[in-house]
Amino acid sequence: MTITMYGIRNCDTIKKARLFIEARGLDYRFHDYKAEGIAPAQLNAWCDALGFETLLNRAGTTFRKLPEAERAGIDRAKAVALMLAQPSMIKRPVLDLGGRLLVGFKPEIYAGALEKI
Repeated sequence: MTITMYGIRNCDTIKKARLFIEARGLDYRFHDYKAEGIAPAQLNAWCDALGFETLLNRAGTTFRKLPEAERAGIDRAKAVALMLAQPSMIKRPVLDLGGRLLVGFKPEIYAGALEKI
C-alpha cells in the first residue's frame, strides 16, 4: 500500500506527523500543497468522502485573515474555491492510506491506523 501525506512542508503539525511515520520505518510520499498544488478533482473527492467542514481549516491564520464577508455563509463550492486558491486553508495533514483518509494528526489515531499496514 502506498501512503501519501498531503500538507505544507514547514507546518509544525506536518513535522510531527512525518516524524511519527518515519519512527515506524514506514515509507510514504509527501505531497506539498505549496509546491505541487492540489487537483480540483482530488479536493472534491475528499469533500465527498469527508465533508468540506472537515477539510476547511477555519482555525488557521489564512482563514482568519479573510474579510468577514468572505468567511460568512461558506458552502461547499465557496470552501473548495478558497482551499484551491490558498491550500494552506486545507487542514493538515491529510493522510491517504490507500483509500482511507485521516485528517489532522493525533498520535493515537495514527498508531491504530498504521499498525494495520
